[in-house]
Amino acid sequence: MSTDYLYREYGGGGIVYAVGHRHPDTDSIASAIGYAHLKQKQGYNVVACYLDELSSESKFLLKKFNQPFPLRIKDARSQLDETVMDDSNRVSKDSMLRDVIQRFDEQHKVFTVQDKRDRLLGIVTNSSIGETVLHDTSRSIDLLAKTPIENIARAIDGKLYYAPAKSHHNGKVSILALSANNLKFYDLEDRIVIMGNDTNFQLEAIRKGAAVLLLVWTKEIAPMVLNEAKKNQCAIILSGHGAMNTSRFLYYSIPVQLIMGKDLVVFNEQEFVEDAKAKMMRTRHRAYPIVDQENRVMGLTSRYRLLNAPKRRFVLLDHNEAIQSVPNIEKAEIVEIIDHHRLGDLTSDKPVSFRNEPLGATATIIAKLFIEQNVKPDWDVAGLLLSAIIADTLNFKSPTTTEEDKKIAQHLAEYAEQNIDLLARDIFKASSVDLLKDLGKLLEFDVKNYTVAERNIIISQYTMYRLNETNALEEELVKVMEQYAANKNAYLWLIMFTSARDNGSVFYAAGPGKDVLPLIFPNADGEKNTFQEGIVSRKNQVVPKLFLYLREGSI
Repeated sequence: MSTDYLYREYGGGGIVYAVGHRHPDTDSIASAIGYAHLKQKQGYNVVACYLDELSSESKFLLKKFNQPFPLRIKDARSQLDETVMDDSNRVSKDSMLRDVIQRFDEQHKVFTVQDKRDRLLGIVTNSSIGETVLHDTSRSIDLLAKTPIENIARAIDGKLYYAPAKSHHNGKVSILALSANNLKFYDLEDRIVIMGNDTNFQLEAIRKGAAVLLLVWTKEIAPMVLNEAKKNQCAIILSGHGAMNTSRFLYYSIPVQLIMGKDLVVFNEQEFVEDAKAKMMRTRHRAYPIVDQENRVMGLTSRYRLLNAPKRRFVLLDHNEAIQSVPNIEKAEIVEIIDHHRLGDLTSDKPVSFRNEPLGATATIIAKLFIEQNVKPDWDVAGLLLSAIIADTLNFKSPTTTEEDKKIAQHLAEYAEQNIDLLARDIFKASSVDLLKDLGKLLEFDVKNYTVAERNIIISQYTMYRLNETNALEEELVKVMEQYAANKNAYLWLIMFTSARDNGSVFYAAGPGKDVLPLIFPNADGEKNTFQEGIVSRKNQVVPKLFLYLREGSI
C-alpha cells in the first residue's frame, strides 16, 4: 500500500529524514539513500541521513556508485534553523530613532542592530524608544550630546546650512520665544537653541556661545548670521517644522547604537527548540534573535513560534528499537518504519506505516517499493541497493537469505550493469581495510545491545572476505574487549569475525560470562576460537541460541 498520504498530510515541503541505525552498515546506508531517492522521484522532500562514522565498505561503495555522503544527524530533536522565523527588521548602528519609529507597526516592534557583515550588535524595541523619549532630562541630554549634527538635520526635515568640523553641543536644549526682551538672562553656552526668524536674536545667541541654531519659521539665513556662525563654530539648521515639532523630533535624531539593548537573550540556529523554550520561560522578551556560528542574524523567534514549532519527522530504516535509533527519537515524529529485524520497543504518538519482512536485507524491501510503485531507480542507487543485499546476506550464504533476496538482487544487477560475484568480492575486500587498525572502532563498528535474564549482552560483528588477519590480533583484542565490557557493565561482550568467502565465523568473548561461548559454540579438540562453519548470522544463529541458553538458567 502506498504511504504517500503520510507525506501529503504534512504538506508544505517539510523535510522528512530517512535514517538507518547507529553504527551503520551498508544495508542501513543504502536503504536510507534508496528510500530518499524513491520519495524524491515522487516529489517529496525526503533526505537520507546517517548517525555514526561510515565503514570502509560503505565509503568504498558510495565512491564506486558516485553517491555523496548522506547528511549526518546526531539528534532527533528539531533545531531553531528548522522553525519559522520572523524578519530580523535590520537597522544599522548609525540609524536614528526616527528611522525605527517610522517602521513601527504590529509586525515590526523589535529591531536588530547589525553591522555591515550582518552580525548582531543589539536590539531596539518600543520599550527602549519609550524610555529614551520619556525618560528623565539628564539621560536625554547625555544622548543628544553624542548625536551628530547631520542626524539632527535629518530628524527635523531640516536643511543644514553650516556644520563645524567638530561640534561642541552639550545636549541641552533651549527654546527661545520671539519677544522684545534680549537674551542677556539666557545661558546658551554649548546649547542647542530653537529660535525664530530674528537676525539680531540669532547673532546674539551665536555670540553667547550657542553650539547649534535650529531656526523655525525661517526661509533665509542672513549672510552676517552665517559668517558669525562660522566664526564661532555654531551649526545652523533651517527646520522643516514649527517650534513644537522641532523640539519633539529633535530627540528622534539619537543614533540607535546609543539606546540599543546589549544584555540580550540570543539563540544559535543550531540550538534545540526544547532548550530554547526552556530559556525563554525564564525571561519576558517580545522576541529573541537567532544567529549563526558567526553571530550573523538569521531572524527573530518568539514564544508563539517555538510553541508551534513542528517536530522533526523520520522514516526509520533497518531498525525498530530505540537503542538503535537516533538519540531522542521519542521527541520526534516517526512517519514510517521499514525493517527486516525482530520487533523492538519503539512507540509513537500517532499511527505509523510499519513494513517488516523476513528478508535478508532492508535494501530488498526498498527495491520492492520501487517495483510496486512503478518507479525505476537510477543506476547508481540500484547498484548501492544491490551491494547492500550482497553485504547483508554474505553474497546469499547467510541463513537469512530468501529466494526473494536473490530475485531482487538479479533485478538490480541488470539495472546497475553489475556482475554480482565480482561486486561481492570487491565489497568484502573493502570491508577489511581500516578497522583492524583500531580495535576500539572495530568493537563498536557493528554492535547490538541485548538484555537477557537482566544481563547486559553486547554482540559485535565484522565481516571480512577471509579471516587471515585475526590471529595476530587475538591477545590485544581480548584485552581491549575486557576493558570495554567492564566500562559498559556487560555480562558478555562477543565479537564474531565472519568470512564471506569461507562462509563461517570465529568468535572472541570477554566479560564475566565469557565461558558461556564455548558451551554454545564448542571448540575443536585442542583449539580455541575454532572456525564455526556455516555460522554467519548474528540475528538468526547466534542471538537465539544465546538467549535460550541464558534463559534456561544453566549458568
